Amino acid sequence: MCFWIISELWEFCCSFWNHFGILGILLLIAVMKTKDGETEVHHRPKRGWIWNQFFVLEEHIGPDAQYVGKLHSNSDKGDGSVRYILSGEGAGSIFIINEVTGDIHATKSLDREKKSHYVLHAQAINLNTNKPLEPESEFIIKVQDINDNAPKFPDGPFVTSVPEMSEVGTSVFQVTATDADDPTYGNSARVVYSILHGQPYFSVDPKSGIIRTALADMDREAREHYSVVIQAKDMAGQVGGLSGSTTVNITLTDVNDNPPKFPQKNYQVFVPESAQVGKPVGKMKASDEDIGINAEIKYSILNPEGAGMFSISTDKDTREGVITLRKPLNYEKKKHYSLHIAAENTHLDPHFTYLGSFKDDATLKITVGDVDEPPVFSMDYYIMEVYENTRVGTEVGAVTARDPDSKNSPVRYFIEQREDKAVYFDIESISGVIRTTQLLDREDTPWHNITVMATEEDNPSLQSHVPVTVQVLDVNDNPPMINTEDEIIICESTRAGQASPITAELFLCLAFSLTPSFPVMVTLSVCLSADSTASIIARRRRFHRLTQELYELPVVVWDDGEPVLSSTSTLMLRVCSCQRGTRLKICQGEAFLSSAGLSTGALIAILLCVLILLAIVILFITLRRSKKEPLIISEEDIRENVVTYDDEGGGEEDTEAFDIIALRNPAAAEELKFRRDVRPECIRPWSSRRPARDEEMDIGEFIKQRVAEADQDTSVPPYDSLQTYAYEGQGSPAGSISSLGSAGAHSEVDYNSLDDWDPKFEKISIAYTCYISHWNILE
Repeated sequence: MCFWIISELWEFCCSFWNHFGILGILLLIAVMKTKDGETEVHHRPKRGWIWNQFFVLEEHIGPDAQYVGKLHSNSDKGDGSVRYILSGEGAGSIFIINEVTGDIHATKSLDREKKSHYVLHAQAINLNTNKPLEPESEFIIKVQDINDNAPKFPDGPFVTSVPEMSEVGTSVFQVTATDADDPTYGNSARVVYSILHGQPYFSVDPKSGIIRTALADMDREAREHYSVVIQAKDMAGQVGGLSGSTTVNITLTDVNDNPPKFPQKNYQVFVPESAQVGKPVGKMKASDEDIGINAEIKYSILNPEGAGMFSISTDKDTREGVITLRKPLNYEKKKHYSLHIAAENTHLDPHFTYLGSFKDDATLKITVGDVDEPPVFSMDYYIMEVYENTRVGTEVGAVTARDPDSKNSPVRYFIEQREDKAVYFDIESISGVIRTTQLLDREDTPWHNITVMATEEDNPSLQSHVPVTVQVLDVNDNPPMINTEDEIIICESTRAGQASPITAELFLCLAFSLTPSFPVMVTLSVCLSADSTASIIARRRRFHRLTQELYELPVVVWDDGEPVLSSTSTLMLRVCSCQRGTRLKICQGEAFLSSAGLSTGALIAILLCVLILLAIVILFITLRRSKKEPLIISEEDIRENVVTYDDEGGGEEDTEAFDIIALRNPAAAEELKFRRDVRPECIRPWSSRRPARDEEMDIGEFIKQRVAEADQDTSVPPYDSLQTYAYEGQGSPAGSISSLGSAGAHSEVDYNSLDDWDPKFEKISIAYTCYISHWNILE
């Protein structure tokens, strides 16, 4: 199927002229050839150029439907036998076709920004046969753009900043406008930028939309905020183009371009001499037009005299210079001070050093005010000494104080009294001399701490205090004493010349002595060490506590003081046994033995005898309990069927516990019943007979009979016994395979020859006969 697109031909020619001009027309003519005097036009294939496209303008507002184009088939002869059918996007609703002529119209106004093209299908049908003349063909209807959308700034308004004092041309911000029109068709979407408000401070690049500074040295301190209006216009800015605008708020940021400055060059402040060290006495402030860290200021005192008495620091909140006193002021010594103070920025910008020094200075004059001060002592503290036991009223020392003011008021002295402490000293209010009020004892209190207070006579409210320490010196007023509370241990094995130490309580050197009649002696020596000890020397070789346990030793001790003092004490010496290498006190344990007259060896021997006897008794009791009484009284009772008590039976093979045949054949057991307390008379095998099967009694009757015999038998020893019987019953269809029931069978062995044995073999004969009889019973 071949379609001739009438309306597209003119559109193609116009487009060809716009793009290629006269050259395009010449090229088009060159493709045409002349044959046989006729001009032949060579048609391009169906997919060449844009023959398969229609164009329709957007936003059509006319009263009639907009003509799009015409469809025509080569098979259409114009006789009305061909019918054209249109299908696809918008067919029937937006686009309609004349089924006879093939003309296509758009019934609605189209918007390219919503949909830029439509894909449709066309087909020619023979009305007579109702069959397609050619295959279905696809074509596109494009919506042609018109300039119906103005540029927009979707993110506006904008906020930005730029440092103050920036150079001309410094980039500040870039704005971008969008246009919804087709950028590939005409200039509908070609946007240019211009500045409507904000000149002469800023400018904008027409193509890129970059905003730049247009004025040099813009100062934030003069003006900080700017509002710039930027316009974007399409159609390359031509007349008739659409435009849109936005606002850019620009703020100048601070840089350190201003030095600190004092509002004035001279300052004065009055400071009383009573001002406390470390406390503020004044403030100064330098102003800085910058903000933030660019306005931070550091203060300093330049002259050494002022820096020695005062210091200055910066208050971070107020940026003030706080002046603090470093040393006490004295109006009488110096009444005026002059401080040279400098203020400078802590953060400098090297780009602005050409502006000069970022530093300023000023002078502060400080006037010291006179204040009525309390008295001042000549020393910060006093240490005095006095001997103990001196008379009351003895002078200990003196304190002095004066009024530091120019009027030099008289000073009065007092001692601060405490209710919880005794008063040992007093002070003269005018002279300041301290005297004792009580006798002092160094051994009781070697040091005394008092506080002296001084006041002005004209102004008693002004007071000052000073500590006074009084040391009590020692005199020889206490005789030496020997500690007699603990006993001195003398070992029995003490050798002659061996020493035992004693200690005396004193502070001077000592000497010891005692009567020579005592059996021990004390070395006479001068104390050269601080431990104040002496030694007791034994004069004989050995001591025995049984002979004499306690010794009373009178000792005289004197010191080397002035005057010489002495005392007599009695020492208690106890004789005790001592272990080797130690001095272990065991006297109390041995006192009991001594009173009984027994030595240690004797006590050990007695204890051993008691332990041995106790062990023998325990062994005897143990053996007694474990010993078992024999079940057969007679030594000649040789029965094998011995009943053993407290043992568990071993089954059918156990022939030592009880007579098993009695459980199987009660009749036979009745004949072989033996007494346990008498020697049994063995039944000869030739005279014994086996009971018949019909003579066997019931096991129940047998048990009752045995119980009756046991109850009536008075000759049985009083042994506790338990006899257990088990009987399976009679008349088993399988019979018995045991040999226990053959006890009554006669043996073929001839036992008559035993009667011919010598009388001296009678016991052997009887034993053999019993053995054979029992064997037959077991069989």
